[in-house]
Amino acid sequence: MHNEEKKSGIGQMLAEAGILFAITLLSGILLGYVYELTKEPIRVQRENAIQEACRQVLPEAAQAGAEFRIIDYTPTEAQERQLAQNGVRIGTVYEAVAGDGSVTGYVVESTSSQGYGGKIVLYVGVSSDGQIGGVSVLEISETAGLGMEAPNVLMPQFAGRMAQNFTYTKSGSTSEAEVDAISGATITTKAVVNAVNGAVMTAQQWMQGGGTNE
Repeated sequence: MHNEEKKSGIGQMLAEAGILFAITLLSGILLGYVYELTKEPIRVQRENAIQEACRQVLPEAAQAGAEFRIIDYTPTEAQERQLAQNGVRIGTVYEAVAGDGSVTGYVVESTSSQGYGGKIVLYVGVSSDGQIGGVSVLEISETAGLGMEAPNVLMPQFAGRMAQNFTYTKSGSTSEAEVDAISGATITTKAVVNAVNGAVMTAQQWMQGGGTNE
């Protein structure tokens, strides 16, 4: 009797294990199917979002029907050191390619690690003649009412300007290379200016053949 109960218990355990295995297997198959089903639409949606973000900071290129393509940009060691001194890291770089194959500008993803509330990630558009088409914020977590005003106060000031090295002022800008700081948010202002300068330097040096393409 004891042996029969033992065999019955083992059989039940095996049956339950088999059911659990079947459920796990079926769940894995379903998850894999859903992933394959949604992978391409997600990729297309993400690519469309990137293209739209690029168009916003290089509107003239967008109006000309340019397509934004990733370039294999790698900063030189000297460039990396210069960027690091200001807490800036360059991410993806896109070039705007017109229908005739000509390059009309660049969009540079630039991150400052020295914001008041953490990192600030920007897209900076630089046309082939060195003019900034625009700056948009991808990520920011500054103080509400102060640093969080950067998209409204700082970013519009860069559009249409030509400068290789921007600075900020608290007393009113007097030149193309100066932007007005956000009142009470000097740290945020400095971080944004450094990130923009890093992006401009990247675009300029790429156009001059000063980066590496590995």
